[in-house]
Amino acid sequence: MADFADRSLGIGYPGGTSILFGLVIVSLVVWKLVLGTVSVNSIVTPKAEMFYWLTILFSNTLGIALGDWTSEGTGFGGGVFLFIVLLAVIAALYFFTKISRTVLFWMAFILTRPLGASMGDLLTKPRGDGGFGLSRFVSSAVIAVFMVVCILLFPQRAGVIRAVRQGAPHRRITAREAGSWSWWW
Repeated sequence: MADFADRSLGIGYPGGTSILFGLVIVSLVVWKLVLGTVSVNSIVTPKAEMFYWLTILFSNTLGIALGDWTSEGTGFGGGVFLFIVLLAVIAALYFFTKISRTVLFWMAFILTRPLGASMGDLLTKPRGDGGFGLSRFVSSAVIAVFMVVCILLFPQRAGVIRAVRQGAPHRRITAREAGSWSWWW
């Protein structure tokens, strides 16, 4: 979908990225207007799930297009660095401001996609093209080891979300409870 928007429509990376960004914004605005929130903590109904996955589709595609566009202009390492810096800025905004956590979540979520695309290109593209020239198997292993180390170094705790059912009073449930039924339509 990203390549179709960028190449097949003949509008290049700026045009494709703009269209995909617009689709993400439209999906979030319509979601907010219909359900009153775009918080991932409120995804407990089939309608909310539909909006969530539609937004995920557009944001993933936007991320790939944005990553490709950025890497073309800054090189693969430059793209990785840019998105790490932008994510660090969002983290700082999270810790030091009162900006909506939902807005910051979606900003960070969208930026992890181009970071992943740029990192994948940096690891796998030939050295002559600015990459590290690793095979896909080796680069996948590098990323897997990095993920395991992060999981071990940054322990997680069970989250608590607010269950929202039409007509029912709000009650706090654990993420585990929500996970047992939130995937069903």
